[in-house]
Amino acid sequence: MDLDVPDFGIPQKLAARMSMAEQHEYLRARFTRRGALRAGAVTAAVAGLCLGAGAGAASPAYAAPALLSSGERRGVDGSLAAPFGRHLQYGADPKTQMRVSWQVPFAVRKPYLRVGTSPWALSVKIDTEVRHLTTPVLGGGKIAAAEQFYLHVALDRLRPGQTYYYGVGHDGFDPADHRNLGTLGTFTTAPARPEGFTFTAFGDQGVSYHALGNDAVLLAQNPAFHLHAGDICYADSSGAGGSGDTYDARAWDQFLAQTETVAKSVPWMVTTGNHDMEAWYSPQGYGGQKARWSLPANGPDPVNQPGVYSFVHGNVGVVALDANDVSYEIPANFGISGGRQTTWLDRRLGELRHHRDVDFIVVFFHHCAFSTTSAHASEGGVRDAWVPLFEKHQVDLVINGHNHVYERTDAIKGNKVGRKVPVGERTDPTRDGIVYVTAGAAGRSLYGFPVPDSYEGHVADRDSVDTYRWVKGAGKAAETVEWSRVRYTNYSFLAVEVETGRFPKLKVSALAETGERIDHFEIQRGDGR
Repeated sequence: MDLDVPDFGIPQKLAARMSMAEQHEYLRARFTRRGALRAGAVTAAVAGLCLGAGAGAASPAYAAPALLSSGERRGVDGSLAAPFGRHLQYGADPKTQMRVSWQVPFAVRKPYLRVGTSPWALSVKIDTEVRHLTTPVLGGGKIAAAEQFYLHVALDRLRPGQTYYYGVGHDGFDPADHRNLGTLGTFTTAPARPEGFTFTAFGDQGVSYHALGNDAVLLAQNPAFHLHAGDICYADSSGAGGSGDTYDARAWDQFLAQTETVAKSVPWMVTTGNHDMEAWYSPQGYGGQKARWSLPANGPDPVNQPGVYSFVHGNVGVVALDANDVSYEIPANFGISGGRQTTWLDRRLGELRHHRDVDFIVVFFHHCAFSTTSAHASEGGVRDAWVPLFEKHQVDLVINGHNHVYERTDAIKGNKVGRKVPVGERTDPTRDGIVYVTAGAAGRSLYGFPVPDSYEGHVADRDSVDTYRWVKGAGKAAETVEWSRVRYTNYSFLAVEVETGRFPKLKVSALAETGERIDHFEIQRGDGR
């Protein structure tokens, strides 16, 4: 369950009672008193050290600093500092906005990006925003300190449906140089008018051979974008939130290098899981996420909840949420939005439901609304706060992680089965209710179910499953449910083929790490049955 309690520099009995903000304050006070960091570095890390123009700025002009780098102080040639960990993110408008992010092994001089519609016609150098994280030894001396440099460029006023080539560099490393043309990447903006496409989704990836395997099969689906439902890299190994977690910032270096094969060309849209609360960087634990990602800043509070946002691609409206805000199980950040996230969700779902181009609404977040695993099972906080809103606005598909398995429900309405949806069947959210998918088997160690697996080619239907849900106070309430339709305990991810036209559809499939299909069903609104 990844809920062991290793040493993070906070006494265990004290940490168990502390919110994320209290953990942050304790760590800052303790390590500053001990002189673990220079005062300037402490200030930089608290703010995520965002140097230069904001990544969400409307203008493509960036005034980044010319850094006197640690590399220069060591006399290291800039040509030896190859960029790595490239990852794309949409802006609020995927038709015209893309954010390009990457990492360098040490600070470099005058980092930049070049972009164009062909590899031989790249733009002049576009300066970057530099976000610098300094992390002390936070594991009782067991884990080395880290200094990390993340670079970001916001590209606006792009042409819809256009494929662009881009390269990232700095003094001493020019991607336009013929020797470096192999480092160029590509991306494609969303089309001006809705047309068919595929997107993929999973949660709980981390760094492993299984994560690499899933990425390879995922890339073969040629997705327009990918949704990552939290617990991204597991630098925080425990994820208990209220405990003293061992933290290794260098796991992010490994993760971004691993993911680059896909994320350099597929927008990698992440949200926040319990393992993504990293207390050192900011009071809510999301300062590290803000340093590493440039997500759409159109949520209710992009400063304190960067994993809450929405975008429209084609005929699909997508909403990302921060379920730590409503979690009964892991309450370290419970209530951090003061209800603003839920109010925004209600309003945004209403806007999307009345959007002229939007046929389907997909919501993704970390903690499961409905799951029967023996590990985390169902999050009662999500059911209480958000499920009524999903039903009010007839959300079409909800995607979660948290439980390291694949599980798919029947169509649920009022916490009960609205209609059974066996493998290969079709459902109508306007009549039947909502299908909830747990896609948390992206690469971390697997969980189990209290009953046998049941999936395509190996169906073992059951009338009911004895499980539980989390209630206020981190307690468990036993429940017997009938909505667990598909269960699979091996590595997998979700692929959704979107069709437009007179009868638009979502053709949802779950694929194993081997490429084998383990589930499929269709969603069609008002299909007339």
